[in-house]
Amino acid sequence: MLKKYSKYFSLNKNILIAFAASIIISAIVAQILSEQAAYLNTSYTLLVDYVVYFSTFGSLYYLDNRKKYLLESGKTDKVRLKHDLIKIVTSLGIGEIIYTIVRWFLQYYFLTINYDAYLASIVSQVISTIVYMIVINLSVKMTRLYKDGN
Repeated sequence: MLKKYSKYFSLNKNILIAFAASIIISAIVAQILSEQAAYLNTSYTLLVDYVVYFSTFGSLYYLDNRKKYLLESGKTDKVRLKHDLIKIVTSLGIGEIIYTIVRWFLQYYFLTINYDAYLASIVSQVISTIVYMIVINLSVKMTRLYKDGN
């Protein structure tokens, strides 16, 4: 039972660290693109958000689970790693859809009411992350992602 909760903790830790990295880089990009139209700034910032988030999350997930992916030869079982990463990203898909919609519309709204670009990015991402974490934890629990040793 305790091991199951440590997996949830590890997943949430990795998600939050990835979001932290993404928030910082996204805010910088939003400010750099502050002269762009609001819809372009929002779209480009969201794209950067996803690249940073998934790169960071994937790396952290691998580091936390790398022993699970070691072959007897000492090399990485890249097929199993790829399969598990696809499985977890798919499991988190509902949250990603909701996050994308909430984040895009909030940042766009904040830009149209004259928030500074970096602040619009940060505020929209923080609110969207809270919604995302609620949805993710409910969906992981409902789909029983960590049932039977997954």
